[in-house]
Amino acid sequence: MIGNDIIDLDIARKESNWRRKGFLEKIFTKQEQNLILNNSNPELMVWNLWSRKEAAYKIYNRETGINGYFPARLRCYYQDEIFGTVSIDGYIFYTQTFIENSYIYSIAVSEIIYFNKIKSLNSLENIKKENGIPYILDTTSNTISPVSITNHGRFQKIITLCK
Repeated sequence: MIGNDIIDLDIARKESNWRRKGFLEKIFTKQEQNLILNNSNPELMVWNLWSRKEAAYKIYNRETGINGYFPARLRCYYQDEIFGTVSIDGYIFYTQTFIENSYIYSIAVSEIIYFNKIKSLNSLENIKKENGIPYILDTTSNTISPVSITNHGRFQKIITLCK
């Protein structure tokens, strides 16, 4: 399975005050808060970790059917600026994060080998949803491929898994 999340840094700066009282405690574990507060660029670290959690949540939701807002239960284990894992309820998801000047983009997968099978899509054409979860139906083989869609501000990314 796959999940992704993108954050438009200009919008995040305007619309979210991550320094407000209680924000970090509500969203992040103590370990994650330490990573943020001890980082040379704490704002980027906030959105780096947040995007990893959101990408992993999409897989968790797809696999379990559980919806909700529980970001602190999604625990990031930060390997470095790009790689890490996110865990929740015995599930482990592998993450890869791309940091650009104007956005942060994270992809999560349930198995590391899926990083090599990710395909970007340019449009929402042929994407269907069941219970709000996107997929593509290949009519020739009658197989379903998961799709993950993220957008924020000026940016949108759509990915699927190649067979």
